[in-house]
Amino acid sequence: MIDFQSIEQMLRDTEEQGLPLWENIQLSDCRQQDISREASWKKMSGLLEAMIQADESYREEDRSNSGLTGGDGGRMTRYGRQTGEDSLCGAFFSEVIAGALRMGECNACMKRIVAAPTAGACGVLPAVLLPCRRRYGLSDEALVQALYIASGFGMIIAERACIAGAEGGCQAEIGSAAAMAAPALVFLQGGAPGQMAQACAMAVKNLLGLVCDPVGGLVEVPCVKRNVIGAMDALSAAQMALAGIESRVPPDEVLDAMRWVGQSLPATLRETGQGGLAVTPFGQQYRPEGMEGA
Repeated sequence: MIDFQSIEQMLRDTEEQGLPLWENIQLSDCRQQDISREASWKKMSGLLEAMIQADESYREEDRSNSGLTGGDGGRMTRYGRQTGEDSLCGAFFSEVIAGALRMGECNACMKRIVAAPTAGACGVLPAVLLPCRRRYGLSDEALVQALYIASGFGMIIAERACIAGAEGGCQAEIGSAAAMAAPALVFLQGGAPGQMAQACAMAVKNLLGLVCDPVGGLVEVPCVKRNVIGAMDALSAAQMALAGIESRVPPDEVLDAMRWVGQSLPATLRETGQGGLAVTPFGQQYRPEGMEGA
């Protein structure tokens, strides 16, 4: 739980308290969990360390039990290193893409990951935070503060809209992850809380209506590659916000629209494996072991 029911309330309360946004979110976390600031920081630091370890644990030869997933993170990593700035996306974006694939594949291969906000969307936050850590020489302290920013926006999204694919489609998972990562990136670039809110809103808008249609009912296809789209969405939304570009629709109204869209999606497009890519010829024919009834 969190003290704030809206982004507007969170920003207003932060201004009244005269605190950095990350610190006000941390204090809210302490109140809700009845823990000390030291304990809260330790838990958040543990999440950062788990993200780092998950990324480092990736092995290109690993495959998921279904055989649908594995190896793409390694392929993208090699390609990015070989092409560098000559690639279409450049070296940094290539690193982000590779990171999202690696983390999504780690999840499919049953490795330890951080659900941010869900396991299916676990690749978005680390895919942008860890390359920024390397590129800008960021301290662990700065990254933990950024995770507080992400969690604050994430809790409001969960309260005001949804974060579960079964409830709101993939916009609720990858969309929410992008909307958490975007303000975290703005924070790491020295942006203001208002810019963080705008980044969150634009990230959500860009993926509004994204369906959840897993092949075979597994969080693999198209989920892993959608983590890439979420990471790129977060980067573009953060960049626009830092440039002073704003969402015409206020952030909280964007989240309300997200909730409405999620509720309006048919059940076939909300993680049931009964619509979208799941019912293509490949999706209908493919039945992982133990999923014959999917």
